[in-house]
Amino acid sequence: MRSLEDKQIRWLSVVFMLIALVIIVRLFVMQVYEHTYYDALATGTHEIYERLFPTRGTIYFQDTRTNAEYPVAVNKDFYLIYAVPKEIKPADVVSTTDKLAAILKVDDIEKQKLLEKLSKIGDVYESVAKKQPENVINEIKAQGLPGIHATAQTFRYYPENDLAGNILGFTGFDDNGNLVGSYGVEGYWNKIISGRGGFLFGEKGAKGGWIALAGRTLTPAEDGADLVLTIDRAIEFKACERLKVGMEEYKAKSASLTLLDPKTGAIIAMCSYPSFDPNNYSKVEDERAFNNTNIFTPYEPGSVFKPITMSAALDLNLVNPNTTFTDPCTRKFSNFTIHNALNKCHGTITMTNVLENSVNTGMIWVEEKIGQDKFHEYVDKFGFGQKIGATMNTEAKGNVDQLDRKRAVDYATASFGQGITVTPLQLAMAYGALANGGRMFKPYVVSEVRYANGKKEKTEPEMIDNVVSEYTSKIITGMLTSVVEKTYFRSVKMKDYFIAGKTGTAQIPGPGGYGEETNHTFAGYFPAENPRWVMIVKYEAPERQWAESTAAPVFKDVADFVLDYYAVKKER
Repeated sequence: MRSLEDKQIRWLSVVFMLIALVIIVRLFVMQVYEHTYYDALATGTHEIYERLFPTRGTIYFQDTRTNAEYPVAVNKDFYLIYAVPKEIKPADVVSTTDKLAAILKVDDIEKQKLLEKLSKIGDVYESVAKKQPENVINEIKAQGLPGIHATAQTFRYYPENDLAGNILGFTGFDDNGNLVGSYGVEGYWNKIISGRGGFLFGEKGAKGGWIALAGRTLTPAEDGADLVLTIDRAIEFKACERLKVGMEEYKAKSASLTLLDPKTGAIIAMCSYPSFDPNNYSKVEDERAFNNTNIFTPYEPGSVFKPITMSAALDLNLVNPNTTFTDPCTRKFSNFTIHNALNKCHGTITMTNVLENSVNTGMIWVEEKIGQDKFHEYVDKFGFGQKIGATMNTEAKGNVDQLDRKRAVDYATASFGQGITVTPLQLAMAYGALANGGRMFKPYVVSEVRYANGKKEKTEPEMIDNVVSEYTSKIITGMLTSVVEKTYFRSVKMKDYFIAGKTGTAQIPGPGGYGEETNHTFAGYFPAENPRWVMIVKYEAPERQWAESTAAPVFKDVADFVLDYYAVKKER
C-alpha cells in the first residue's frame, strides 16, 4: 500500500514540475521574445499616444493683372450619415426610409438597400451616405428622424469643379486617415501642403481620465503651406473652354494647351482633355483623364520641330533666311524614301520658303549641313529627351534615343519632327527660347509658397541655358512671322498684331508602322516684335486633315483673348 502511495506522489510531483516548467517557459517567452507586443498592449491600456492632424494648405489661382487670388483647392466639412436601427421603432422603419430616401434622392434599388439596413432591429450602426453637404444634414434634422445621425468629416473641395483638374490633381485618405495628394500639384507638393502631424503623449486612469501628475507631452501639428499658382483664372477658363469646343468639333481623342511667359518660365494656362472633376475623381472610368497630357504624353511633333532644326543651322552660321536650296522632291535612305507633304516638289527656294511651305527635303538638307553631332547637341540644349522640372506629377521626358544609333535616316526624319517624341511643355520651352533671345527658363507653376509660420518663398525665374544667340532668335522670329503672314493668313494672321508660329501635322506611329491618323499642333509666340507669351495647341487624331484647320484657329482665338485681356498695344 505504501508503495502505491509513493508512486502516486511521484506522479503528482512530475505533473507539478511539468506545470511549473510550462509556466516558466511561458513567462520567459512573454518577457523576452514577446516583450514588445505586451509592452505595447500595456501602453495602449494605460497611456495615450494620440495623433493631432494638421490642416492641409489652400491652393490659389490668381488674376495676373490685379494680383487678386481665387481659392481652387480648399478644406471643407462634409458629413457621414449613419443609422442606429436599435433607436428606430419597427413601426417607423418604412416612414423613416421614405423620408430619408427623398432627402438623399436615391433610386428604388438604393432605397430598398436603405430599408434593409434600417430594418436590422437591435443593430447599433449602419452607414447610410458619405460626403453629404450641410444642407442635406439640415433637411434631415428638420424631419426629426430618430436613429439617424451625422458626423462631420473634412474633405478636399475644388470650387472650380473640372477646371484645371489635370493641374491640381486630387486627394484621398490613406490608412491613417490622412489626406494624401495624387497627380498634379496635389501630388507633387503633397509633403509641403500636408503639414506635419502633432502628438499628445500621456497617461490615463482606469476610467479614461488624464492622470494629472503623470505629465503630458504635446507636440502641436504644423499646418500645411498655401500655394499661389502662376495660373491666371480667367485665361485658364477661356483657353480650356475654347480647346474643349475644338476637341468636340474636330472629334479628337485628346487635346492639350500650354501658355507660358518665355521671359520667366511661368505657366499662365494649361489645359488637358479628357479631364476630370477632382471632387468626384472616383467616378473617372478612364485613368488617362488623371494625366496632364502637356507633361505626361510624349508624341511625334512633326513640322513644329522644323524651326528648332533651322535655328540650329542659323546659330552655326550655316544658312541665312535667303540661302537657296533646290528641292530634289524625294530623298532615299537605303530602303526608305522620304516625300514632301502631298508629294509636292518645290524647285529652288529659300530657307524662309522651306518653313513657309514646310518642305521635308529642305529640312533634311539643313540637318546634313549641321552634321549629326551638332544636331544632337542642339536637340539636347533645347531640353528634349529629358525632364525639365514641371513641378507637377507626373512628367515624362520624351524619347530622342534614335539619334544615338547614328543612322542617317533617323537624323533625316528627326529634322522634321518624326521618329522622336517630345511633350507639349518641352516644345513650349523650346519655342520660349526662340522668342526670348535664345534664353530658356525653367517652367514653374507655383508662384509662391506660404508657410503656416508666416514665412513666404517666392519663386524666382531660373534660366536653364542660352540655347541660341539673340541674333538667331531675331532671325527665326522673322522667318516664323513670315510663315504666319504668307501661309496661315486665313487661320492665324491677326489684324493688329504679328504672330510667329508653325503648324505640325504628324502621322501617328502604331505597331505596324505609321497609320492614317495624325496629331495636329500649332506652336508659336506673340506679339512677335516683343514676345510675351508662347502657346502650344495640340489635338490627337482629329477628323480633319491639317493642323491649320484645327489647332491653328484655336491658337488665334486664345491669343486674341490674351492680348485683349492685358490690353497690349497694337503692333500695326
